[in-house]
Amino acid sequence: MSVRFKKTISVILACLTALPVMITAQMPAKVSAASDVTINLSAEKQIIRGFGGINHPAWIGDLTAAQRETAFGNGQNQLGFSILRIYVDPDRNNWYREVPTAKRAIEQGALVFASPWNPPSDMIETFNRNGDTNAKRLKYDKYAAYAQHLNDFVSYMKNNGVNLYAISVQNEPDYAHDWTWWTPQEMLRFMKENAGSINNTKVMAPESFQYLKNMSDPILNDPQALANMDILGAHTYGTQFSNFPYPLFEQKGTGKELWMTEVYYPNSNNNSADLWPEALDVSYHMHHAMVEADFQAYVWWYIRRQYGPMKEDGTISKRGYNMAHFSKFIRPGYVRVDATKNPDTNTYTSAYKGDNKVVIVAINRGTSSASQRFVLQNGNASTVSSWVTDVSRNLQAGSPINVSSGAFTATLPPQSVTTFVASLTGVSSVSNTDSTYEVETVTNQAAGN
Repeated sequence: MSVRFKKTISVILACLTALPVMITAQMPAKVSAASDVTINLSAEKQIIRGFGGINHPAWIGDLTAAQRETAFGNGQNQLGFSILRIYVDPDRNNWYREVPTAKRAIEQGALVFASPWNPPSDMIETFNRNGDTNAKRLKYDKYAAYAQHLNDFVSYMKNNGVNLYAISVQNEPDYAHDWTWWTPQEMLRFMKENAGSINNTKVMAPESFQYLKNMSDPILNDPQALANMDILGAHTYGTQFSNFPYPLFEQKGTGKELWMTEVYYPNSNNNSADLWPEALDVSYHMHHAMVEADFQAYVWWYIRRQYGPMKEDGTISKRGYNMAHFSKFIRPGYVRVDATKNPDTNTYTSAYKGDNKVVIVAINRGTSSASQRFVLQNGNASTVSSWVTDVSRNLQAGSPINVSSGAFTATLPPQSVTTFVASLTGVSSVSNTDSTYEVETVTNQAAGN
């Protein structure tokens, strides 16, 4: 896999996002005041499908049985992942490799979706792309055969105990130096003329490497192509947070899902998974993916890697614990609700509800503790449980916090992520966890989103 450019743009963004922390590094640790975080439990946003990563036996070996439990179990020392991404090998003789981990993920309640890097070799031709005479593309007379190839994979997995939630048309069609290129018009043609023949699963497209809208705008603007797309998938390598919102999808994406299907952040440096406070950038990125992009799923690259949520020895990394602050508590079918997203310079918060609970994830990127007040609207609770990860703790449970008149105050340690969970009273439960993305009808408050 060619990752040099991805590494470069990720490092640049990591340096930019780290500047506020570097600038305040000399300040003494103290408790600082912040604006209230107001959580409107009636102002619903997107339904969350889940969090997870890819298992890629063909490239780095399968997860072991124990590692599958760590990834998809939701007990102590487990990540609670609820989405697994798998590889559609161009050679069907290798499809068996995907079955063991996918079956166990399904048994643990996870959704499984699949992405291809290349069609079968007999469907590919080379062409001259900007001087590269070995660039690959799908032959124009093989579009229907390729759709059948994807159908065959769906059927194979189903016959082996794995009902795929979705299948993608192509992994990163716009960053295909080592796999198959698709232009926006080629992708549009397939989505219009062939994607409708893919059966028994949802169809995902286009999985642009950098959430480049030129790959997906044509699909959204074409009624037939849009009808054949169930999930708009995107990768966010080097994507600026300012480019996370997608107004055209908000306008035309009613009934469709919006997933972030691959990233590593802030880099893929060797043995970086436990570096602190660098690992805190993972939850910071996830916050923006949920709040600014309205993604319904957040899927990491390799689940097990020296820069991933699970280290090569099968233990959870600091980056993994940051993901777990979301994945263990915000379960499939939960709904994000409006909350003050940035109550203080270095504090970032988001809130979710489901199973008659409210879940709040609060990130303090500053080097000082922050005293943060949370206010619940259109619902109440009596006590709040909390878990924190910082330089010395990994998802460590805290003491119960009392709620008074619909509000509670907590101290956010320096450079930390904290998840708060409370059982709700006086609020209606989420009734339709199978709904797809709906255009928001609630006017965003100035402090929310």
